[in-house]
Amino acid sequence: MFKLKLHWQILIALVLGVIFGTVLQSTQGDEVKNNGFVSFMEFIGSTVFIGLLKMVIVPLIFSSIVAGIAGRDKGKGFGRLGIKTLGYYISTSAIAIIIGLSVVNFMEPGLIDGKPNPELVDFMKDNADEFNEKGASIERSAVSVENDQDLFSVIGSLVERMIPDNVIKAASDNGSMLALIFVSLLTAFGLLALEGEAKDQLVGLIQGLNDLMIKITGYIMKLAPLGVFGLMGWTIAQTGPAFLLSMGKYVVAVISALLIHFVIVLPVLLFLVGKINPIKHFIAMKEALLTSFSTASSSATLPVTLKCLQENAGVSKRVSSFVLPLGATVNMDGTALYECIAVLFIAQVMGISLEFSSQFTIVVLALLTSIGVAGVPSASLVAIVIILQNVVVQDARLDGAFAAIGAIYAVDRILDMCRTSVNVYSDACGAVIIASTEGEDLKVKLEDSTKTGSMTLT
Repeated sequence: MFKLKLHWQILIALVLGVIFGTVLQSTQGDEVKNNGFVSFMEFIGSTVFIGLLKMVIVPLIFSSIVAGIAGRDKGKGFGRLGIKTLGYYISTSAIAIIIGLSVVNFMEPGLIDGKPNPELVDFMKDNADEFNEKGASIERSAVSVENDQDLFSVIGSLVERMIPDNVIKAASDNGSMLALIFVSLLTAFGLLALEGEAKDQLVGLIQGLNDLMIKITGYIMKLAPLGVFGLMGWTIAQTGPAFLLSMGKYVVAVISALLIHFVIVLPVLLFLVGKINPIKHFIAMKEALLTSFSTASSSATLPVTLKCLQENAGVSKRVSSFVLPLGATVNMDGTALYECIAVLFIAQVMGISLEFSSQFTIVVLALLTSIGVAGVPSASLVAIVIILQNVVVQDARLDGAFAAIGAIYAVDRILDMCRTSVNVYSDACGAVIIASTEGEDLKVKLEDSTKTGSMTLT
């Protein structure tokens, strides 16, 4: 009997969610917020599906890292692996920011004929009050994490987040991925130092736990079409597709920059550095990409990304369990790119001309804040506030910049979905590139590219 593949089910569910959400929003308008079916879609998508994915993150990451390291006879090579991983993350984030800077200067989404777009100025004034509460919350978060956001403070913040006071509490808290990675690494290298029956029993138990978590992730993914339908339907019903039109040029600028990084930069790195077939790798990651787009959460997508990399791309647990959790925490190509465009867009709408030195400062701050505030709610918007405070803090129109963030927030959801997909795909590309340089026999290697002509999207 014909059975539709999961990724097609997810794609169909995504399209149906957009259609249902559009119909509900167009027929009921603001009253859609009180619609019981819309509330049910939010429950299915956010509470059930994302909740189940988040449920397996801690045991899956812990068991993957420990099993991947302690399951080997020796722990050698992880220093080299760490250097490669950090080198990749810093390089791709820097490239993404430069792309964002180039696109926003070329397209000038906040200007018309060299002057601030009057429609955008009016839009920001008219809608600023609607987002006051959210904007105030974002500003308070930014103030709490800014504290001279330089290199040393970022490093200090990372170390503080890495060492938990309470291991159990850190495992249960959102945004404590670094602490989980640190504890997992300590456990893994501690097991490597053990000898005898105790080591074998513990390693066997953790490897069994890892196999169990992967199996449970597979069960959860069977609910993905329903969850994606709920998430997309709820999102579009709340905002409506027309909300993109009011800031269309800004949205196009962000998505164009993200596409350049996604379609050109990352495939070129796959091809030249990793000797990976970009088409085969994209197909291998299709479920993770669809999940990341619908959930707008790198962390929630992490179990799916691990599953796709290990089963579809052939990346070992040793590499994937080290590279991916770290990437979901510190590698934010799409977010860094977005921050750069958003800040310059706000400056353009406010009529502020930023010299090269100021734009260079934005590049550095975007790179640092994409890492430094990754564990903060609304992290990208918090980072935008931090950059604004550092770049235009002496400008009398700073309050206007904060009001502009309210307008950006109006279109943030769809852009969040796009940049999360770029974040996840960059992590996945990094994992296969590093695995290739480590000599692993991958299913997506370039040597098999002659077969791609007969490949089917299965």
